[in-house]
Parts: sequence; structure tokens; C-alpha cells
Amino acid sequence: MNYRTAIVTTLAEIGEAAWSELLASQAEATPFLSYAFLHALHESGCASADTGWQPNYLVLWQGEVLAAALPLYLKMHSYGEYVFDWAWADAYRQHGLEYYPKLLSAIPFTPVSGTRLLARDGEARAALLAFLQAQQQAADVSSCHILFPPESEARQLEEAGYLMRSGVQFHWLNPGYTDFEQFLATLEHKKRKNIRAERRKVIDAGVTLRQVRGTETTDADWQLFHRCYSNTYAEHRSSPYLSLEFFQRIGASMQQNILLVIAEREGRAIAASLVIHTADTLYGRYWGALEHVPCLHFETAYYQPLEFCIANGIATFEGGAQGEHKMARGFLPQKTWSAHWLAHPAFADAVQRFLERERGGIDAYLDELNEHSPFRA
Repeated sequence: MNYRTAIVTTLAEIGEAAWSELLASQAEATPFLSYAFLHALHESGCASADTGWQPNYLVLWQGEVLAAALPLYLKMHSYGEYVFDWAWADAYRQHGLEYYPKLLSAIPFTPVSGTRLLARDGEARAALLAFLQAQQQAADVSSCHILFPPESEARQLEEAGYLMRSGVQFHWLNPGYTDFEQFLATLEHKKRKNIRAERRKVIDAGVTLRQVRGTETTDADWQLFHRCYSNTYAEHRSSPYLSLEFFQRIGASMQQNILLVIAEREGRAIAASLVIHTADTLYGRYWGALEHVPCLHFETAYYQPLEFCIANGIATFEGGAQGEHKMARGFLPQKTWSAHWLAHPAFADAVQRFLERERGGIDAYLDELNEHSPFRA
């Protein structure tokens, strides 16, 4: 079947209606693939050529219908990806080769699994993958990386010649708890005791929490959240990836998917977390504080969202990147995937051998984690 192909540098070239219609046909879409989220990243300047995230989306049109699309970026660094290839870049440098620019299919600053090869059917998906392979060969890039696809998509990429890499995240699963206490009752005694102690410290510090749905947020809430978020980055001597404008944009366009948790003491807001959710999945995302209170991070970013999941029948809470400490709070390890193509044959062979060794380590790590379940036998 003939498709009209294009590379676009802004979603405005595609249009919200066409993008949303394509996304609605996907089995494993997430809110982070929405036009509202991606367009906010680009238009706010957070993911743009100026920050080393040049959008180069691949699209296939069938007449006036968007048949397939791939979120794709020309990257000048490896920040904000959460699948780490710094060692590969360093090896290139040591051999006098340039690792950047590279091609990257991912949601900027968002380690959430979901479809990357957006397509209306298998034929369109195959054509999109062929288009990607042609572009990575023609472009002056060292490599191409597809981060956090679902396993089925990762296997399709593997069949197409990409190298597979796996990682670990931690997710909380809700079998239908009626309240937080019922969840606690499923944990080992020590874990249950520690969670209660952590929550008590927050109460004893005079902190109260309020959950603010996206439809109820005000601009003052977003100003507060961004101050908290930026302050926490500053305390770690780092610069935040996301701007106030970005948060304001998604606050206006994704209200049904947003929950803010705001912590207050003596009538003054001191911390906040932001989570994104659908009817069945909640994604832990961003947090920040203006002053330190012991265990406030756990209360604001974990326990309050867990209560929200239980109250609203949300089945899964994805805790984000890394963090073995999440297991003590009822989160369990889950395997994630990424796919990689390197243009240089010798480096491709070296990376393949590295990934084979790493894969064995990841599998052993998962086995060890699963032997230390936080739940009662």
C-alpha cells in the first residue's frame, strides 16, 4: 500500500484531531503520548532544538488519514532518557568518533512504557518501521534508540535487527483494596510498621495534605508546584528539565488526568507532588519541597497517591524510574525494554556483547528482588 511519508518538527503540522484519532486506535497508549502533553513539551521549549531535543517525527499519511507516526528526536546529549548510554558515548569519544547526534524515540523526561510505533494496523506499522530504518541509515547519526516500548513491540524491533536491552521499574498493583489499612494488612509486619511510623512523623510535624484534582487547580497551585519542583532540583545542584509554562499548559489541557498533592503547615504550603492518571493507571511523576520534613516525600509522592488509587479503583501505580526503596512500600519489580541500532559495525558488536552480559545481570537482579517480596506469605 502506498503511503505519503513526511518528517515533521512540530505536532501542529499534523494537527490535534488527526493525532488524537490515531492515538485512540492504539492498545497501549498513555497520556504522555497525547497531543496535549507532547505539544506542551515542544511549545514551552522544554523539548526543543535549543535543549538538545529536536523533534523529527516520522508520519505516514494514507490520503487525508494519519496512518502511522513515530515520536522521534534528534538528540545532542543523553539527558532526560532514563536508559543510560553514557558509557557508549564515552567509548565513541575515546576512539575519536562522534556519538551525537543520535536518533531517539521516547517521551522526553518520562520513563513510562507505551507504544512508540503508532499505527492503525500491522501493514502501516511495518511501513513505519521501514521508514525509520531508511531514515537512520540516511541520517548523519551514530545510532537510533527506542525507549520503553511494550515487550511485543520490542520483539518486533528485535526481529528487525535492533539490539534488545532490559531494565527494572517498580509498580504497585491494586487487587481491589477497600482502604489503605487493608493494603497495609497484606504487608509483612516490619514493612507495615515502618509505613505507619513514616506517616506518623508527617502528622506529628503538623503537616496536612490535600488532594487537588486537575479540574480544581488554580494558577497559584501551579506557581507553588513549580517553586517546589525547582527548589528540589536546586538543592541537588541541578537544573530542572520542565518549566512553569509546561506545567501551566498541561494544567489547562489535561485536567482530567492530573492530581496535585499539596502539603501545608501552619497555613503555608511547603511541598507538592504531581501525578498523571487514567481510569486504570496512575503514574508517579514530579515532586518538590520548600523545606525539609522527615518522610514528607513518601507521604506526598507515594502514600497519598496510593490512597487515591484505592479510592478510585485504579489498578496500577507506576512508580517511575529505579528505586528499590519502593518495594518496602508495596511496589513490585517489572521488566522494561528498549531497542538500539548502532551504525558502526564494531561498536554494534561490542554493545551486543555488553547487553548479553547485562541481560544476565538484570535477570538475576529480578530473581533476587522477587525473593524479597514485601508481602506476607
